Amino acid sequence: MGQSLGGRLYERSQGNYMKLMTITYFGYGSLVNVATLGSATVVQPGTLTGWVREWRIRGANMQGQGVCALSVAPEATTSIRGVSAREPKAGLEKLDKREGRYHRIDGVGSAFRCDAEGKPGDEAMFLYQSKPEHYGWGCAENPILQSYVDCVLAGFHAFWGEEGIRHFIETTRGWHVPILADRNAPVYPRAVLLQPEVQEMIDDHLADQKVTFLAEG
Repeated sequence: MGQSLGGRLYERSQGNYMKLMTITYFGYGSLVNVATLGSATVVQPGTLTGWVREWRIRGANMQGQGVCALSVAPEATTSIRGVSAREPKAGLEKLDKREGRYHRIDGVGSAFRCDAEGKPGDEAMFLYQSKPEHYGWGCAENPILQSYVDCVLAGFHAFWGEEGIRHFIETTRGWHVPILADRNAPVYPRAVLLQPEVQEMIDDHLADQKVTFLAEG
């Protein structure tokens, strides 16, 4: 027999309760790397349509170093891979502090499709986009951190292998921005240790972009 009306109503009420007690957001950079997320966070890889990544938020100060980080911009013809991440609502304050140079853009769930089943994301899904006062291409005074790139691309590799690395690079604008070679002495606070084969993949694909590296110090 089919499920009873009472059972369906119970499941619906449980689902509504969970939505009230959790937040869901789209991660497109370091938030794709589950090593940077809390243990209670549930992630689902997928694709978001209508946005493009950019190295276009600058001015963050890490250990006295100005840096350039990732943001996103509307782009109707572009789709980017990333993750739907759900965590307890109590974590929102900490997450907002981590993403302090960004503001939240709500209602992006309908543009998301999970890899596993092609389902859209939660209707309350949001993403972080640069605040206007921080929006601008990086430069020599505010370079991309190699340790940040490594963290992001290790996350993409974990979900999609080498194709994930390739996809990220091809759907991210701003590779003219110089990269600070801090891999051996990371400035980025969530730096990760790469497997040798992943490091080689990252370096090979970045070489194809003819990126410019700046020496530390």
